[in-house]
Amino acid sequence: MAMDVVDYEIRGAEMQFVEVELDPGEAAIGEAGSLMFMDGGIAMDTVFGDGSAQQGGGLFGKLLGAGKRLVTGESLFTTVYTNNGQDKRRVAFAAPYPGKILPMDLKALGGTLICQKDAFLCAARGVSLGIAFQRKLSVGFFGGEGFIMQKLDGDGLAFVHAGGTVVERELAPGQALMVDTGCVVAFTPNVNFEIEYVGKIKTALFGGEGLFLAKLGGPGTVWLQSLPFSRLASRVFAAAPQRGGSREEGSVLGGFGAGGLLGGVLGGDDE
Repeated sequence: MAMDVVDYEIRGAEMQFVEVELDPGEAAIGEAGSLMFMDGGIAMDTVFGDGSAQQGGGLFGKLLGAGKRLVTGESLFTTVYTNNGQDKRRVAFAAPYPGKILPMDLKALGGTLICQKDAFLCAARGVSLGIAFQRKLSVGFFGGEGFIMQKLDGDGLAFVHAGGTVVERELAPGQALMVDTGCVVAFTPNVNFEIEYVGKIKTALFGGEGLFLAKLGGPGTVWLQSLPFSRLASRVFAAAPQRGGSREEGSVLGGFGAGGLLGGVLGGDDE
């Protein structure tokens, strides 16, 4: 499928969204639940699979494309937004949590980008979403978030989201970088991805970083994030009240008010 060439504008600071401008007949594909707004005259079509290869392959091809997305933990469906009007129209996609939206020109990157399975946000029509299994057995056993990743193929624009602050590193041949597995956002296919043991039991048990780190070897480009969603979620869960159904927040007096009392009774915490 020929790639649509789209213009875009990324807005915001900590909570960003990207506006994609579509010429008449152009289209963009978006991850399920990522739409923020769109102009009138843009048609939405939810498709089975990744939305990039609807021109052939039959039912088996569609099932295979959907199965690839299911393995990466994403929805079986994507949405295609097509400008059916006579003028330019805009559609916007919002980031799911604080961080940065990165525009990736796949043509400039050699046609392929490997990224974390939840990093993809949207793309120009024609970009194909697949899976990239790490070939080494150690990565499969200990790689965690880095074992099954998404593979974006094509020569158009794709947008990925990263948490917190983003760092882009260019690795020279033979240069290695040790990274927490969750902090890896994306890398070019020629980067060697391995898992390495931290080396000391004491460090693994009490250092808070786990037993294994990702080792990225050059040459190639890697993108890193300072706030993986898994780390953010674990902190939120740790700070949340662990008292069953009641959620008593706010001031101390709020816990003794009618809301707090009623929540405690109905929540069944005290028997």
